[in-house]
Amino acid sequence: MSNLLLLIPIALFLGLLGLAAFLWSLKSGQFDDMEGAANRILFDDDEQQPQDSHTKNNGDKR
Repeated sequence: MSNLLLLIPIALFLGLLGLAAFLWSLKSGQFDDMEGAANRILFDDDEQQPQDSHTKNNGDKR
């Protein structure tokens, strides 16, 4: 029984801490752009990597 007297306040505190973290993330705009991440994968923003001197000089990739 004494274990419950310790575990219930700890569980309530952790639940309130999780709720506070969730509400903070809502307020700070973490969930504002839900479609941006889904559309970002469709665009190719990768830049071409410059080739090193070995592949420029002889065209051989060994």
